[in-house]
Amino acid sequence: MKNLLKKDRNIFAENGIFNLEKHSKTQQFIFVCLLLICLSGFITPPIALLLGILVANISGHPWLHLNHKIIRVLLQVSVVGLGFGMNVHNALLSGKEGFVLTVATLFSTIVLGIILGKWLKTDVKTSHLISCGTAICGGSAIAAITPVIKSDEKQTSVALGVIFILNSIALFVFPMVGHWLQLSQEDFGLWCALAIHDTSSVVGAANKYGAEALQIATTVKLARALWIIPIVLLTSVLFKNKASKIKIPYFIGLFILAMILNTVVPQISILSPYIVAVAKIGLTVTLFFIGSGLSSSVLLAVGIKPLIQGILLWTFIASLSLLAILYWS
Repeated sequence: MKNLLKKDRNIFAENGIFNLEKHSKTQQFIFVCLLLICLSGFITPPIALLLGILVANISGHPWLHLNHKIIRVLLQVSVVGLGFGMNVHNALLSGKEGFVLTVATLFSTIVLGIILGKWLKTDVKTSHLISCGTAICGGSAIAAITPVIKSDEKQTSVALGVIFILNSIALFVFPMVGHWLQLSQEDFGLWCALAIHDTSSVVGAANKYGAEALQIATTVKLARALWIIPIVLLTSVLFKNKASKIKIPYFIGLFILAMILNTVVPQISILSPYIVAVAKIGLTVTLFFIGSGLSSSVLLAVGIKPLIQGILLWTFIASLSLLAILYWS
């Protein structure tokens, strides 16, 4: 009898392992098929994001533990590639026009974030991460500030969850609002750079709107990202932590170098359209990976108070920057 029970247990164990492996292979097959569709170049960034969200909530992400690293590398390489489609003189002009608005929206958003955090009684570190992520450049700002305030995994995850959820919404909403208000390419590109958190969604929304909007949005957004350095220094004073190192986004330097090469080296400009085309596909794939990390468990883990804070901050910065562009720029 004991031998029979042992045999039955072995059979069930083998079947369990088999089903697990089969399920994993199915996950991988579905994921790779959708990834290849995004790589084809026929899928727009919003659709890629939707496909990612669907795969996250239906079949699951088979390589979720690698997702963050893949997103970071893909985004940086793609942004550098976009630099080969831009001109230094136009970029400087765009950066100059967006400077005052950048400073105004950045610091007012952080101050409002502190007030909202206290009002909603959100965890202090989570509140600060959401505020800085909304004010500067989403996930990159959160990654730079996390070691400074020594936030734990849950606090960081909640902040990233809020940012990624709102980024996903922005990718669809902003182009619709832009067309409804009949914003020019220049105005829409500037608005995207100021009001959308993460570089990937800024580029995705601007790319959907037009080539000029894409150039302005990318330039202003990356110039805005440099504010990570003073904000990290200010954060270290507020949280009384002077030992942490600042993570500088070095890929911005490579983006500037790509622009310079495209402007002054005629031979590079011949290859530029092909490099930019590959970079745009890279950003589409990046958004697919971002969507594939937004499972229902991630959405539920965010919580209502941090989400309310993120929505209110996002509404504030989007409205303020849009009014400034329409009436004062």
